[in-house]
Amino acid sequence: MKQVPILVLDFGSQYTQLIARKLRESGVYTEVVPYRESIEDIKARKPQGIILSGGPASVYDEDAYKPDEGVWELGLPILGICYGMQLIVQHFGGEVVAADHHEYGKAKLKIENDSSIFKGVVDDSIVWMSHGDKAEKLPIGFNIIGTSENSPYAAIADDKRKVYAFQFHPEVHHTVEGTAMLKNFAKHICGCGSTWNMGSFAKEKIAGIKAQVGDKKVLCGVSGGVDSSVVAAMLHEALPDEQLICVFVDQGLLRKNEVHDVKVMFKMLDIPLITVDAKAEFMAALKNISDPETKRKAIGEKFIEIFDKEAKKHTDVEFLAQGTLYTDVIESVSVKGPSKTIKSHHNVGGLPDWMTFELVEPLREIFKDEVRKLGLELGLPKAMIGRHPFPGPGLAIRVMGEVNEEALRLLRESDSIMQEELRATGYYDKVWQAFTVLLNVQSVGVMGDNRTYDNTVCIRMVESVDGMTATFAHVPHDVLEGMSRRIINEIDGINRVVYDISSKPPATIEWE
Repeated sequence: MKQVPILVLDFGSQYTQLIARKLRESGVYTEVVPYRESIEDIKARKPQGIILSGGPASVYDEDAYKPDEGVWELGLPILGICYGMQLIVQHFGGEVVAADHHEYGKAKLKIENDSSIFKGVVDDSIVWMSHGDKAEKLPIGFNIIGTSENSPYAAIADDKRKVYAFQFHPEVHHTVEGTAMLKNFAKHICGCGSTWNMGSFAKEKIAGIKAQVGDKKVLCGVSGGVDSSVVAAMLHEALPDEQLICVFVDQGLLRKNEVHDVKVMFKMLDIPLITVDAKAEFMAALKNISDPETKRKAIGEKFIEIFDKEAKKHTDVEFLAQGTLYTDVIESVSVKGPSKTIKSHHNVGGLPDWMTFELVEPLREIFKDEVRKLGLELGLPKAMIGRHPFPGPGLAIRVMGEVNEEALRLLRESDSIMQEELRATGYYDKVWQAFTVLLNVQSVGVMGDNRTYDNTVCIRMVESVDGMTATFAHVPHDVLEGMSRRIINEIDGINRVVYDISSKPPATIEWE
């Protein structure tokens, strides 16, 4: 098992992986493991420091999540965040209670002590609070190193034992100096060096693919999106041509001209591609289904059926490669820790129990922006890795309710017009993701002298870095007006266009 300089124990926070991401950006290799990881496995990774993440539980609950007791006896520097802080306070003899008022949102951090964890950090910087419990009494040996208006123990430390704790979340974007704090913990307190980058990650994962697959064959499910294209490129570099079978399934839920574009893309990459026309099978599987979760699971199962059928045409196909990202994992199922399920992604929570493939998922621990960096490292064209994300279930989760051919026509045409306008106005590269949603809501309109009662389409455009959080894009009204005018004028069956101005959270990026 390779050495991991910083090990994060996950207690269920939706932001846990951001801790690892921030540290990796600083050149410090970091891994996330479940809070219940055995002390033997922790020791085997030879960490130089431990971080205890946040989480939704309370440390005083009877069934509260607790790490292996051996963690406290390692003698390593420890940083606790939110729930992790409360664990530290409780373990060392302090007291944690339910707060009179939950604290969510921005606060100003007042630095009270010249601690090395705040080296170079500006006083009164903004931090992000999200907690319902608080430390009531500090353990012996701990000092206050930071306060906020509502948190007298916003940051505490026992410098002798090198144990530090924050009530706020340094890993989220809203904590302005958060990256510096995490970097200080890793480099100045734990003594970690900056030895990790996307180049080393690529080499490590390619070597891992070779070791995992051996002399067997891999079926790689590709969609033409950034994630599966990067996975295909990694497999192409790791394996001989005869061991790699790239399969593109045209499930009838793709954007306009997508099949042609994907074929051209893979020809440019010099990667052989098998295209399977499965439109009829997917439409049959989605018939009479309107529930979003049921849609996702039906699509996930149908994909595996198609891949299984294709694999039987070859020998020794034991592996299925997917472009699964950490965002998919954390929203779908609790793999690393006790995180809450948001929605089942077709390639995670939507996979059927009967599946016999062993999964190859080299991107499972990283985010979309990191995938793009990896793509550049692998030499993929900028135009390819700059494409907007497109969900595996395709347009099915952008049609509210049951999916049918007419709904897909309206959605496909409206999305195509929106994309054309986005590129023509120079906004395609200014937003992170953009698409249209068919609401399946009819409203009264007037065209010429005639009354209409037609469909409503919603335009959704967001700005994001990693997909974990997002804000709606502030696109000029004249750009939106041009999209709306063209959609209504050119598509028979749509008479109203609206714009989604919700952010994530509380909304998700996709509507289903």
